[in-house]
Amino acid sequence: MSDTALVIGGTRFIGRHTVAELLANGYEVAMLNRGTHENPFADEELVTHVEGDRTNETDLRTAKLSVDPDVVIDCVAYRPADVDAATDVFADVDGYVYVSSGAAYAEEHVPKRENETPLRPCTPAQADRDDADTYGNRKAGGDRAVFEAAERGVNAMAVRPCIVYGPYDYTERLDYWIDRVIAHDRVIVPGDGQNLWHRAYVEDVASALRVVAERGEPGEAYNVGDRRAVTLTETIGLVADAADTDCEVVHAGADALAAGGLTPDDFVLYREYPHLLDTCKLAALGWESTPVDEAMARTVEEHRAADRDGDEWDPGREKEESVLGVKETL
Repeated sequence: MSDTALVIGGTRFIGRHTVAELLANGYEVAMLNRGTHENPFADEELVTHVEGDRTNETDLRTAKLSVDPDVVIDCVAYRPADVDAATDVFADVDGYVYVSSGAAYAEEHVPKRENETPLRPCTPAQADRDDADTYGNRKAGGDRAVFEAAERGVNAMAVRPCIVYGPYDYTERLDYWIDRVIAHDRVIVPGDGQNLWHRAYVEDVASALRVVAERGEPGEAYNVGDRRAVTLTETIGLVADAADTDCEVVHAGADALAAGGLTPDDFVLYREYPHLLDTCKLAALGWESTPVDEAMARTVEEHRAADRDGDEWDPGREKEESVLGVKETL
């Protein structure tokens, strides 16, 4: 008899890939969500949908009674109280895994390690908010809720991804760069191009969630990210190779960018100080990551079939052209 997994979320990005990962590894899967997004598994016999709001404890208990899961993957817990409620309701499952974030870390260590790098504080006021400024604080608060649940005997664990990319990424952060590379033969990269913001391929995040649910230690957190971290310039090269196109990377410092009224922070996925997660603890469980060239090839292939272009992240091509003009005169 197959094990049953409940994915809280499950239709959009990380959750969607997690459902597919679980199915590929012999699970029967149920999804708990409000049904506000199209269900990509509507025709899959081994996937059931339980409609409900994960912030409503009654809906969580209804899902537990109807599904009786062996494993719970919580993709949409954004407040510590969400984790408190879920670890109470699912206290007897074989594995509860909370999707945390690399943003939970408080210090700029290189690399950031699970049991060494301090976590952000989370005040009661921060724990109740719903904004970008407190995202890392709230994720750290959820981690602490996992640790406390484990002390009560719950098989609860956390997985901390860095920035996630791959097919069906509704944030469109990498889509911006893919679109730039495909549409233009010259692309501006801020600074010297060596800035490093560690990323995690979404299928690897999904496999990490399954592996931790099956083999993780209660009360522990596990970083997940590409085993080969690449700079922004290297990312452009990977995109160009995957798209089978040529693209010249033009590095522009703050002074050159100012000619177009731009700053380095106007470019998505730029980060002045490197963000790198140590993934050795996860690898010790038997987890492996996809080679970055393969991950990028799959990402670019799906991008071409989608209607995402990362437009919301666009600093303005006319401004970039001004910067390129200045660079040509230097």
